[in-house]
Amino acid sequence: MDDQRFHLTLSTGDRPVMHGWWAARATAERKFRSWKDEHGAVAGARIVLADEQEHLVLASWPAASTALPD
Repeated sequence: MDDQRFHLTLSTGDRPVMHGWWAARATAERKFRSWKDEHGAVAGARIVLADEQEHLVLASWPAASTALPD
């Protein structure tokens, strides 16, 4: 299993401020919820969970997105 398959990014404005990579989707999804709770109130925050192997966005906050972040 690829230990960097699931990529989580927290951006404010157009600038990434945190990244994380996990092998297990369940772990990455828990981290997504945690980051949303912890950092979601930051002005301009955007959190994206992507499957790097499949090139898919699995979750995005605050709005759904089908494009991977730059």
